[in-house]
Amino acid sequence: MMLDREEYVEQAYFFRTLRERMQQSYSTQELLVSIRHEILSTTALPYALDFMAGELRMTGGFATAMARLTHYFTPFQTYIVAEAERAEARFDFRIALEILQREAEYRATGPSLQGIFLYQFEALCRNRLGYERGLQAMAGDSIYHGDWREWILTVRRQIGLVDFADMIYVRSELYRKTRGKKEPEKPILFGEKEGKIALANRRKDPLYLFSALARHLGYPGVPRPKPEDTQRFILPALQRRVERMEMRIKLLEEELRGGINIQRFYAQNGERRQNENKQ
Repeated sequence: MMLDREEYVEQAYFFRTLRERMQQSYSTQELLVSIRHEILSTTALPYALDFMAGELRMTGGFATAMARLTHYFTPFQTYIVAEAERAEARFDFRIALEILQREAEYRATGPSLQGIFLYQFEALCRNRLGYERGLQAMAGDSIYHGDWREWILTVRRQIGLVDFADMIYVRSELYRKTRGKKEPEKPILFGEKEGKIALANRRKDPLYLFSALARHLGYPGVPRPKPEDTQRFILPALQRRVERMEMRIKLLEEELRGGINIQRFYAQNGERRQNENKQ
């Protein structure tokens, strides 16, 4: 079951705005309240945000609230947030929000089942979120009908044992044409183009397959963690080193002129204590 387009548009806006404003000096509760007023009141998202804000105050997280709003949030969305909220996890919450943002944007454009599946599966792969529970959450999405749900659970059992490109290829229109059969043994889930790309990427890293599918078929790309910008720490570190070098040079100059006057250090410490006592 798909929500109305405006719901996904507002979801994408919420996930993007929350991610961008988290870098500011505001609490998550304050951000939820402010963003709620910006969301269209004709959608169901403001009511969901109210419920999420209450759950945040009680449990400190979003995932439990999303899990109870199964008519609005998909199990995959809940799983992504739950993985980001785990204390021992190394999955950045901002990356999780960007994943949900791009998926909502894609759903708002009239997506294909193939595109949604490949995007969700790539998100699991790139962020090492675990196939067991991740694919189980994907199968719980009501957008997939019976054949798709059965195949996702099959992938869940066979992933790591069977090449993923092969699993796509044998369920593609290209495989049926190559075999020369009018009636396929199992339901066809992928088109001829997906079959060609999968065939060309057999025995390769699955990330190459995802990249080729995104290039040729326009499927959304999964956001990748950005390396931390270490350049901003270089200048302060260099400044501290220069200050230490200047102090050492001054001490050496004093020693060459007849010795270091240690009394000035005691005087500075004494003046500092007197000022503290006065305060």
